[in-house]
Amino acid sequence: MRKTLKKVDKPLLIVTILLIVLGLVMIFSAGNVTAFMKYGASPYRYFVKQAIFIVFSFVLSIIIIVFHSKSYKIFSTIGILGIGGLLVFVKLFAEFNNNAQSWLKIGSFSLQPSEFAKIIAIIWLAGYYETHKENLNKYLTALFPIAICMVLAFLIFIQPDLGTTIIFSVVVAGIFFLSPVSKEIKNKILFLLISLFLAVVLIVTGGENSILNERQQKRLQFSDPCSKENFYGDGNQLCNGYIAMNHGEFKGVGLGNSTQKYLYLPEAHTDFIFPIIVEENGVIAAFILLALYFALIGRIIKISKDCYNTRGYLICMGVAIYILLHISVNLGGVMGLIPMTGVPLPFMSYGGSFAMCLVISLTFVQRINCENIMYKEKMLENKEKNNRITKKRK
Repeated sequence: MRKTLKKVDKPLLIVTILLIVLGLVMIFSAGNVTAFMKYGASPYRYFVKQAIFIVFSFVLSIIIIVFHSKSYKIFSTIGILGIGGLLVFVKLFAEFNNNAQSWLKIGSFSLQPSEFAKIIAIIWLAGYYETHKENLNKYLTALFPIAICMVLAFLIFIQPDLGTTIIFSVVVAGIFFLSPVSKEIKNKILFLLISLFLAVVLIVTGGENSILNERQQKRLQFSDPCSKENFYGDGNQLCNGYIAMNHGEFKGVGLGNSTQKYLYLPEAHTDFIFPIIVEENGVIAAFILLALYFALIGRIIKISKDCYNTRGYLICMGVAIYILLHISVNLGGVMGLIPMTGVPLPFMSYGGSFAMCLVISLTFVQRINCENIMYKEKMLENKEKNNRITKKRK
């Protein structure tokens, strides 16, 4: 245990802890008003729940990091089957929350199976493509896991959860194109995906014939949110986000002093926490946060480049894509660059399931880093041993 923990990537660990601490501070600051005024609960409600999930995640991480990544194959296979069953169960029996059946109630806590589907899919796909790397010129072998993931994506979509479906699908596609699958198969799948994308865009924007429900269609209409027609309707939340960021200017109004969190932004502690961060701490805080995100993703990519096998490389790159997508989609949405899809901002947004997945996914990356170091040490030891044998022979 101690030997393994000594090999963790220190910069990645430090950045992770900084983001967790900053996230807890901002969740308390952004969510205390909502907890008290909207639900009549303690102002510490969201802070305490998020902290419990994070502590539990660290306990799991200590267990996970001990196991070699080879053992992930059996656990992730069971996980894929289990998460598929949970998604079916949630769709059939879960109560609607925010117009979606995405949550599994466990006492006073809620878990979102679709969130765990992302990280389980990363681990399973990485293990699968490592195991079958010699036969990835065959269509059935190369595309079998993609077919399984498409079923999961469909189960997430019908909850309905468009944002999670998009991120899950892009993560799966990213791993597929980074895998050792033959170029011929990749090129044909790329052509198919581009064709499907264009077809989906036509269907989604097909007015009355759209496959999206009314709520999802409204989320795609994000232009000019502050107009008289939109401010008191679908553009209200986005426009209030603009007001919050404009109010913060360069230095911010001070931690805890946001005015927009007084129920002007109904999701101030979740999807729209970034405008509150800017309002209270200024543009400078936004740049610091982005710098931490770049440092986090940069360290993960560096670890991926040091990997000696396909499994480790795909796990690291899958986690990097997963985190980068959440950052890009959330910030793009709150800034009005893309439609809002209800995607949380890593470490900053309140959400126990997402927080657990982030900590656990980074634990997988840390385990891969430990194995990279162990492999290098073993290679060096073998080299020195061979040199000693050669000298004796001489």
